Amino acid sequence: MSTAHGGHPATRSSGGQEPWTIRPIVPDELHDFRQVGIEAMLMSATPGPPPEVWRPLIEPDRTLAAFDGARIVGTTLTFRFSMTVPGGPRPVAGVSGVGVLPTHRRRGVLSALMRRQLADLREHGGEAVAALFASEGGIYGRFGYGAASSGVSIRIGRGEGALRADAPRDPALRLRLTTPEDAAKELAVVHEATMRQRPGTFARDERWWRRILTDPEETRGGFGAHTCVLVEDGAGPLGYALYRVRPGWDDYGVAAGELQVKELYATAPAAYAMLWEHVLQRDLVATVTADLRPPDDPLYHLLADYYRARTVVSDALWIRLVDLPRALEQRAYSAPVDVVVEVTDTACPWNAGRWRLSADPRGAACERTEREPDLRLDVADLGAAYLGGIRLGALAAAGRVTEIRDHAVAELDAALSWPLHPHCGVIF
Repeated sequence: MSTAHGGHPATRSSGGQEPWTIRPIVPDELHDFRQVGIEAMLMSATPGPPPEVWRPLIEPDRTLAAFDGARIVGTTLTFRFSMTVPGGPRPVAGVSGVGVLPTHRRRGVLSALMRRQLADLREHGGEAVAALFASEGGIYGRFGYGAASSGVSIRIGRGEGALRADAPRDPALRLRLTTPEDAAKELAVVHEATMRQRPGTFARDERWWRRILTDPEETRGGFGAHTCVLVEDGAGPLGYALYRVRPGWDDYGVAAGELQVKELYATAPAAYAMLWEHVLQRDLVATVTADLRPPDDPLYHLLADYYRARTVVSDALWIRLVDLPRALEQRAYSAPVDVVVEVTDTACPWNAGRWRLSADPRGAACERTEREPDLRLDVADLGAAYLGGIRLGALAAAGRVTEIRDHAVAELDAALSWPLHPHCGVIF
């Protein structure tokens, strides 16, 4: 077994009759590495961020590529995130760049890459938890990832976005229209404060802010550049919204502009209401849309008519427990629990077996045990419940969790639950 760049071993795997090497890439291979993902994801006609934006995000020693001879045919990578889980920010591996060339599908390339990545994370990465956004729902469950959160797309028409009469107001607040570049420091202050409130949100360094705020014209789909509106009081920023608009008129000369909300965060209810009122009442706008919002978005409870927020729900973050006992010990719990869980895990056999979880709001311990289990489940289902957004009771009703001791599911459900649904507003 040879040693590849970054100290990771290069391994040989077999796809059909053809062997390939799996190893991290070196910097000179970054372009070819990215091109595989673009081809696999059908993104060749979709403009992406320029190289000066995406290159700094990629750490070559946290990549893996499958080589058929000298050619890269499959890819994956991880980002180092500080992501909020119940209890606060923790190290999480953000999995991205997963793709296999269409010429090498169904040969085990993806399986080899994903299994190697999990083994490397356990041995070298330091993160007990991995997270990703899935391109298709049927792919990642077989590698132990569970769909842990939902995202919603919201559409509100002209005149349908009135807020309740009792929506929170604060006369000390004011709005300021600016550009994202001029408000970069204020955006970072607000996001840093809000990220600790919701599981699933990750801290943004300068590289990630550059990616989020980079706004080349060819990626806008006919919309204008991002507009930024800040809500402030005498002490500083309390919230912001990033949005873009596209003007238009219908066949009768009536204004039919569109407004797309990219991000909207606030640290106080009155600031949140003021921002939504601003975007929902822009003149000449017929439709306001917002994608990848949390399903428990406070907007629903601010609207005078809840049903006017036309909503489409989809999956969002998927979670994988790489080091099960450490992952369970590093999150907080909403209620006391003492339960023995029998876990199956084909991709990470070190997680399989019986684990006793003893936890309460003060802390947690998870260790192997020979005691009879109180419930059985797959590691993917435990990952789905990890951020507090998916209920084990629902999975049990689907036959994916087996309760052996009465009330064991309810007890663990109560302990894993969290007040806010997990949410990540950036697809990484």
